[in-house]
Amino acid sequence: MRHGQTDWNAARRLQGSTDIPLNDIGRNQAGQAVPALSQFDWDFVVSSPLIRAAETADVIAADLNLDVIRRIPGLVERDYGLAEGMLEGAELDSLRIPGGYYGAESEPEVAARGLDALHALSRDYPGARIIVVTHGTLIRVTLTEALDLDVGSIDNATLNLVRHHRNTGFVLHVLNGTPHHAKPSPLHSDNLKGHKSWQL
Repeated sequence: MRHGQTDWNAARRLQGSTDIPLNDIGRNQAGQAVPALSQFDWDFVVSSPLIRAAETADVIAADLNLDVIRRIPGLVERDYGLAEGMLEGAELDSLRIPGGYYGAESEPEVAARGLDALHALSRDYPGARIIVVTHGTLIRVTLTEALDLDVGSIDNATLNLVRHHRNTGFVLHVLNGTPHHAKPSPLHSDNLKGHKSWQL
């Protein structure tokens, strides 16, 4: 799950690894995400250590009576370097290079550490059903790499459900709150037992 809204999100500033807190809308979004999550059984919550993700995770965990057991550095948002805090315009355009911005982390680098974080969770907590609260670009590029699918932009505080099994790899069930595959009861918690499941 992507964190709730911040003032920089609302202003359309490039946020990246800058540690910006949730605004009031973002805190409400975190609480409003709980009914969708409560349809499933979860074991625990993890998050990025950045405050907007950590606060979102704390709200969700408290409402679902779960523990936030780890803040995982590999789940932080893409580092956009000097572009962070900027709005669209000439100054930001001056930093653009193929694939991103001058001095920024590349999308393949972000995807690699996102996948590393998920695989580490799979090794450390086999079979667990985990709510992972992180960031939009990290979710987008990680899922794109894992699924070989262009998933597009990720909305604030909406359900994205991915299952992983060592034999079948990653399977996307819900994207931005919308079921991705029309299968008989694909999201019922009974069907997820024995599989690693993440809500990103």
